[in-house]
Amino acid sequence: MARIPAVPTSLLAAGSLVGGFALAQATKKRQLGGVVFAAGTAAAIPQWRKTIGIGGAAALTGLSIGAMGASHPLAKKIGAWPSVAVVSSAVALTAWAAVDRRA
Repeated sequence: MARIPAVPTSLLAAGSLVGGFALAQATKKRQLGGVVFAAGTAAAIPQWRKTIGIGGAAALTGLSIGAMGASHPLAKKIGAWPSVAVVSSAVALTAWAAVDRRA
């Protein structure tokens, strides 16, 4: 039976930031965006832990949470979608460099 390839954690982490923001904006319910963000990050954590250990997984989780928080003041300077693009790109690049390129 063919093995289904795993989704790169960089896509999970960045996609949860983008998807969470899009859903929050579309529904006007920030909590729904938070659920998407939390689910995507939680889905990436097991692979992060397996590849770079508990400390690395904690660092990437902290980066993701920090990026979500940083996107708010950054949005006041450059706009909402550009801010989401910047922080999502930073999270994706870091997750790829730390985890996905090794898989």
